[in-house]
Amino acid sequence: VQLQASGGGLVQAGGSLRLSCAASGRSFSNYAVGWFRQAPGKEREFVAAINRRGYNTAYADSVKGRFTISRDNAKNTVYLQMNTLTPEDTAVYYCAAPTSYTAYGLGIEEYAYWGQGTQVTVSS
Repeated sequence: VQLQASGGGLVQAGGSLRLSCAASGRSFSNYAVGWFRQAPGKEREFVAAINRRGYNTAYADSVKGRFTISRDNAKNTVYLQMNTLTPEDTAVYYCAAPTSYTAYGLGIEEYAYWGQGTQVTVSS
């Protein structure tokens, strides 16, 4: 499966953005999807994940209550709605998928397919 993240940009603190992860290739509904982010000088970290059907999700503590992950399998797309953004959310955001029919995990090593990343910058 090929993944492409989009929707990043520059936003003021307190604002919102919605990221999209579009998939092509093999049946998208066979894949769980996760979002990760990497800030300058920091390691890539888990943000959120969603299972194949979309009814089970997980979030990092730092984004819980502010970010919402969802998916539309008919459109082969996973979304990350980000609200109440802070400068600490500034990073390159990546979507990723484990191998097919594999449950999502919280570690980057559990993901086999990665999109190219989209930059999110939150100004104070």
